[in-house]
Amino acid sequence: MTDPDPARVVADADVLAADLLSDGPAREALDRVRAHSWVDLVASDRLLDDAEAVIAALATEPLAADWRDRAASECVLVDHAADDHPALASAYEGNAAHVLSFDEGVTSAGANLSLRPYVQVSLRTPAAFLTLFDPASLYEAVEGGEYPGPDRDPRS
Repeated sequence: MTDPDPARVVADADVLAADLLSDGPAREALDRVRAHSWVDLVASDRLLDDAEAVIAALATEPLAADWRDRAASECVLVDHAADDHPALASAYEGNAAHVLSFDEGVTSAGANLSLRPYVQVSLRTPAAFLTLFDPASLYEAVEGGEYPGPDRDPRS
């Protein structure tokens, strides 16, 4: 088992949809990720498909399709088996250290323990991620040197 990349994050479909459709912890967490060019958002096509379906159900199909095109171009895309959980498999295949989800089945202590033999990943809600994610410390560990602050507009 290789050590996960602490600068790689996966957002489950519910978090991706909440980021687009509402203010709150999902948007704040993903804005913090997008504000740093050295932090990657990882996803599979299946994960993006799931998020697109949620967005289409809650908003409109054209908005969902536009979101999907943009998301696919901004994520590090990975492949995984069709029967795998899209967010967890994306983290495994993309060597991501963090999975953000509102699904209690994903973020529970039991899920963390059951995955430990296979992958080292932090499973958290967006709000919990915000309390722990420190870009300055992470930059020093991953990139080296003094943290320059956010280097891109997360909303562009």
